[in-house]
Amino acid sequence: MRITHTMLTDRLLGDLRTGKDRIAEAQQQVSTGRRINRPSDDPAGARAAVVQRADLAGLARQKDAVAEANDWTDATDTALGGLADLLHRARELATQGANGSYTQADRERIAGEIDQLVEAAKERANAKVGDRYVLSGTATTTRPYTPGGPDTYGGDTGAVLREIGPGVTVQVNQLGSQILGSGQTPGDGLMLDTLRDVAQHLRGGTTADLAALRGADLQGLQANLDTISTARSANGATAARLASAATSLGDLELAGQTRLDRLEGADMAQAILALSTRQSAYEAALKSGATVIQPSLMDFLR
Repeated sequence: MRITHTMLTDRLLGDLRTGKDRIAEAQQQVSTGRRINRPSDDPAGARAAVVQRADLAGLARQKDAVAEANDWTDATDTALGGLADLLHRARELATQGANGSYTQADRERIAGEIDQLVEAAKERANAKVGDRYVLSGTATTTRPYTPGGPDTYGGDTGAVLREIGPGVTVQVNQLGSQILGSGQTPGDGLMLDTLRDVAQHLRGGTTADLAALRGADLQGLQANLDTISTARSANGATAARLASAATSLGDLELAGQTRLDRLEGADMAQAILALSTRQSAYEAALKSGATVIQPSLMDFLR
């Protein structure tokens, strides 16, 4: 077969285009630090990278859930601590009111302060994370209690769950109904019921009322403190579990990112060497082309 000048030129131009494409590919690997920049670079590796990215996205969602759950437990602990402080104050006031040396006017004044503690307790129970109430169960847009209104619990008994790992969920809420109750209802015995009883006995001022203050009321307040202590312990255990989950998720994320880097990442030393080699080859092709393609008769006739 006769090799024509046109064939040599076309072959040289094709080789030069291929060389430039290879330089552009190597340059992209060096500039991005990735060997897979499009699926065609490595179809199998690209598929594996897509799966790995989906796993990392799932871990990121779970880390966000853990962070939000930490906010929830922090707000809950703050609310419970505030309620415990109110109960300690109520116990001091009940002890004072039971003292026989106090006048009935003194007890009326103390009863007024107990009423304020009730309102303060309902305000503390309305703790929120963002725009969600933490002690209302799953009715997070509903206030558990209405300051200045009835003592009735307004939430539900649902469990607020957060996914903190693959297939792992944890309850992050405590229920206001199990801590403050719903006021003076039969068999309630929780915080609002006890505080209302204390105020009632202070205002009654009879011998039986004073005996109740020294006995059942102080016992009730201690039981309420024990209830809050139990709730805080459960909340603290949840917080510890969340901290452990955050550490585990961080480790999984790091391992997953390392796997993704192995799949997609370029060996920079190798990529730089490849770029240099391809540039040298391209320059050599240009020089050899200038030598091989000599001027033709048409060049002289122009």
